[in-house]
Amino acid sequence: MKVILTAAVMFGLCGLALAADAKADPAGTWKCEYEIGGQKREATLAIKKDGDKLTGMMTYQDKQEAKLNNLKFKDGELTFSVERKVNDMTFNVEYKLKVEGDQVKGKAAVDAGGEKREFDVEGKREKKGK
Repeated sequence: MKVILTAAVMFGLCGLALAADAKADPAGTWKCEYEIGGQKREATLAIKKDGDKLTGMMTYQDKQEAKLNNLKFKDGELTFSVERKVNDMTFNVEYKLKVEGDQVKGKAAVDAGGEKREFDVEGKREKKGK
């Protein structure tokens, strides 16, 4: 009887873990906030899902748009990079964000003059109809 009960509990826990990962969905529009050089910034992350394929864009507060490159979603983690142009310089920004329900949280990193700088990123999914 103990063996059957233990097996039932284990299968139940595995099912919960799979259900939790299934709930993590990166598709949608996310309002993100971050801070660089002591200045608070905002960006909108838009991700679309077509079957198993993900595509997306990041729109920054200066209205510049950047296509999401190498966009992947696995085990609740969203990773991608964007090419960001500021004045006459081009930067590659790499993002690694954890999706939990209607929130994303993680880090972004940019190579600025040979020095890699990381910053925190947090965002919330926009509700439809807003």
